[in-house]
Amino acid sequence: MRTGLKLAVVGLLGGASCAGLLGAAPAAQADQLGYLINVTVRPTYNFPNAQTALDYGYGLCGRIESKASFTDMAAQIKNDFNTNDEFTVSYLLSQAAQELCPAQTWQLRQSAAGYRPTGPV
Repeated sequence: MRTGLKLAVVGLLGGASCAGLLGAAPAAQADQLGYLINVTVRPTYNFPNAQTALDYGYGLCGRIESKASFTDMAAQIKNDFNTNDEFTVSYLLSQAAQELCPAQTWQLRQSAAGYRPTGPV
């Protein structure tokens, strides 16, 4: 009987620890390589090197975190890359947020609420 009790306790503890692992949300982590692959293969951005691409992306993250408006960030990207293409703008912003500062993705979505494109979509 004592062995059965030990097995029951071990089973309960094991099940509880597994439930804790399954219930925990994964922490958001930056993925520099993913960002670099996604933005350097696109011809529009023409970053001269990986560090410049990362610096630009982290700059966007800083602006997102400081609650810059999507309209202002879009205008800056359009100016920096001499484009009016809305896909180019939203792609770069979403890649920076998703890959470099995933904790800021919600803030980016909030800032984009109500945004109206000014160029080709």
